Amino acid sequence: MVSSASGSSRSLDNGGQRKRRGPGSCATAYLVIYNVIMTAGWLVIAVGLARTYLAKGTYHNLYYSIERPLKFFQTGALLEIVHCAVGIVPSSVVLTAFQVSSRVFLTWAVTHSVREVQNEDSVLLFVVAWTITEIIRYSFYTFSLLNHLPYIIKWARYSLFIVLYPMGVVGELLTIYAALPYVQRTGLYSISLPNKYNFSFDYYTFLIVVMASYIPREYLTSSVTDL
Repeated sequence: MVSSASGSSRSLDNGGQRKRRGPGSCATAYLVIYNVIMTAGWLVIAVGLARTYLAKGTYHNLYYSIERPLKFFQTGALLEIVHCAVGIVPSSVVLTAFQVSSRVFLTWAVTHSVREVQNEDSVLLFVVAWTITEIIRYSFYTFSLLNHLPYIIKWARYSLFIVLYPMGVVGELLTIYAALPYVQRTGLYSISLPNKYNFSFDYYTFLIVVMASYIPREYLTSSVTDL
């Protein structure tokens, strides 16, 4: 009986170790490379913002100086959903998809598509929040994977979130709100009846629904957010 109990204990211990075990060496190497590239990418965006501001002496129209790298690296975050789906990152696929897709949506379906909002201060608000957040977040992941996490990065990840998270949300909501008049006037992405598919879609209404969804969505994601 003692032997059996010991065997069960070892089995549970081994099972626990399997659950706690991180990704394999190949997956770890890939994740390190991915996070280093993403950290560097967001650093490029930060430097681009700073250089343009120093050159022009104003924060207006800074978006155009980082438009391309912002689109590239924010879209690159879609790989995080894949990482969760295949199991090399132990995070919720659904919550990760919500967080990443909302930013990609804002980048392409709002800021890119409604060019009139690109001069809005709200765009700079969420871009700055995203940039600082992602530099910290990807640095945190990189050093964690290397088992060498500096205290300052850990502190920044869990402390600056208090300011950066609401700052980003406010910027996102104000940008969508600023886009509404242009979307309504132009009928952007809307489908009117009659048509052969007997289907209609009002993008203006959809954006209002997206804004309303921030309340329950941010409540759910903020409790488990990675910063």
